[in-house]
Amino acid sequence: MSIFAVRGLIFHTTDDPAANLRAWQCLEDGILVIEDGKIQQLGPAAELLQQLDSSIPLLEYSNCLICPGFVDCHIHYAQTRIIGSPASGLIEWLERHTFPEELKFEDDEYAATVAAEFFHELLRNGTTSAQVYPTVHVGSANQFFRQAERLGLRVTGGKVLMDRNAIPGLLDGDQKGIDETEALIQAWHGKDRLSYSITLRFAGTSTEQQMQACGNLIKKHPDLLFHTHLSETLNEIEWTLGLFPECADYLGVYEFYGMVTDHSVFAHCIHLSDSECDRMATAGASAVLCPTSNLFLGSGLVQPSRLRDHGIQLCVGTDVGGGTSFSMLRTMQELFKVSQLSGDSLNAYDLFYLATLGGARALRQDRYIGSFESKKEADFVVLDAGDCRLLQRKFKQSNSVEDLLFSFVILGDASNVRETWSLGRRVYQRTRWFNIRRS
Repeated sequence: MSIFAVRGLIFHTTDDPAANLRAWQCLEDGILVIEDGKIQQLGPAAELLQQLDSSIPLLEYSNCLICPGFVDCHIHYAQTRIIGSPASGLIEWLERHTFPEELKFEDDEYAATVAAEFFHELLRNGTTSAQVYPTVHVGSANQFFRQAERLGLRVTGGKVLMDRNAIPGLLDGDQKGIDETEALIQAWHGKDRLSYSITLRFAGTSTEQQMQACGNLIKKHPDLLFHTHLSETLNEIEWTLGLFPECADYLGVYEFYGMVTDHSVFAHCIHLSDSECDRMATAGASAVLCPTSNLFLGSGLVQPSRLRDHGIQLCVGTDVGGGTSFSMLRTMQELFKVSQLSGDSLNAYDLFYLATLGGARALRQDRYIGSFESKKEADFVVLDAGDCRLLQRKFKQSNSVEDLLFSFVILGDASNVRETWSLGRRVYQRTRWFNIRRS
């Protein structure tokens, strides 16, 4: 049995603050007791210090914020090396940078190298869980899952399905892609902390035959997530409806093939109509907000409160490499700015919820991660001011936890991640990368 405790300023959300203003807990001097990788107890240090056996190791973090590990609900590991590549918009960016890079993942050795780089970046930024796009290549999915298994992370992902409107080396054929997906599900879903997402690039890159086969796969595996893109740009919407003229709107394309369920996770969702919003909410589908990508590619400004008012479950994603940072703090910062421009400003509690418990709920993982409830897995991040003098002053001057949280959102990035922990194991420290192979 392994047991230890951490002490410091501890914060987590217990529900959606938009629905319950007090759906958060903050202990200015708190203790988190962790046993065999899971949360055993959370409480004020003044109380728990009297109960803890003196033999239990206690890690003390002064001038630090301890919160649940970040959950990135939409990211492309195969685009790690093309982050920051210039283009005038989505389609040019795909054709000029993304597709040529993804061709390289036919080589398993290349895929393994990039997967290692990808997970290093995640942990360096305090991200402990993610929903991830590999490429169409089976090897790219295998390398992703192998690296995640080696590190003991709770992640989900799946090989991309795509059989038209891309360069030949990235087309998998309608039935070939489905058969490969089935084999990968059998190999990886439910293994250790891994789960499988049925992953369609987006409607415009799949034939009607592949869409139908994918819909059948979703029906066959209702417990799996379905992950794709929706309503990212106006040009994309017009193009998609031209390919599927029988459908009245973009969401209707996915509905036609049985892809809109309570396990569907749609990235972007910028230009949805009221009808699409209502239908998504009724189905229980989730929307991933990707502000750094949307701003970089000029896709549009999402309106978080509008989607939320319709009853859609929201979460956030970096969308690397269209997104410009692996940092969920940076992503929250840009989401706040976008919400300001949309006239529906988000507060710090909203933003931390979306990046932790909200993401866990969207990925159907909230029974395991996302908050510090007893028996949940001990995935957490330790944030500090680092070299940021402004944040150093905030620790001394902040009058409320909201003020301090907001400071991390606006001023924070990877340099403020002191440590990252997964299942009670320290997997990243600012001065050291823990290349731990699990036994």
